[in-house]
Amino acid sequence: MTRRELAHWARQPVQVMVGLVFPVMLLLMFTYLIGGGKGITGQYAEFLVPGMFALTMVFGLDATMVAVTQDLNKGVIDRFRSMPMTNGAVLVGRSAADMLQSFVSLLVMMAVGLAIGWRWHGSFAAVLAALGLLLMLRFAMLWLGIHLAMIAGRPEMVAAVQILVWPVGFLSNAFTVPQNMPGWLGTLVEWNPMSATATAVRDLFGNDPGVTGTSWAAEHAGLLAVLWPVVLVGVFLPLAVRRFTALSK
Repeated sequence: MTRRELAHWARQPVQVMVGLVFPVMLLLMFTYLIGGGKGITGQYAEFLVPGMFALTMVFGLDATMVAVTQDLNKGVIDRFRSMPMTNGAVLVGRSAADMLQSFVSLLVMMAVGLAIGWRWHGSFAAVLAALGLLLMLRFAMLWLGIHLAMIAGRPEMVAAVQILVWPVGFLSNAFTVPQNMPGWLGTLVEWNPMSATATAVRDLFGNDPGVTGTSWAAEHAGLLAVLWPVVLVGVFLPLAVRRFTALSK
């Protein structure tokens, strides 16, 4: 199933390139066009780039969601159903291919970040730990996206369902610190799973924004960066497999 999904890359190179270029465009836009950094005493690039890494892990689920709905609607699943495979093999294969593309996206984003002045100051082990947290977030969001795709049922409905994912990305500390927001909104942002990952990754990379939160969520971002993905996967992976099994009957 994973090889099948990877074979699609050769037939759909434009879609793959768009997935790689879109987060780079966002990074360059916020760095050079929109700017920002209010309330940040350190270099804005060292605050923004790790946040953009986390944002990249949350966005870009549309390709996976469309692929799942297309398989459901084109009779592909009926053919797989006649083969000796487990019910979750199609979804696991799709998720494995997505994780590989996400890893490539992270490497591209890191290269662009280095080009615009971002640097990490931690050890190589800390860098690997940061990449691990980012991929954990992606894995969790991926299963949420697969579950939503099966609820949508049709490719044309994916865009409407994906709107539900956008608040997770933009109501976060990827672009600015929660201290600049109204109290209730800042609290919501600090408890956002993406904010926890972004904060933990900044710490592992040694990127000090010059601003630290005082809430429990801000002080325990590393713990939340692990707990949130575990909880999301624990909820949505079984739901997705169960729904897929029900649709296959």
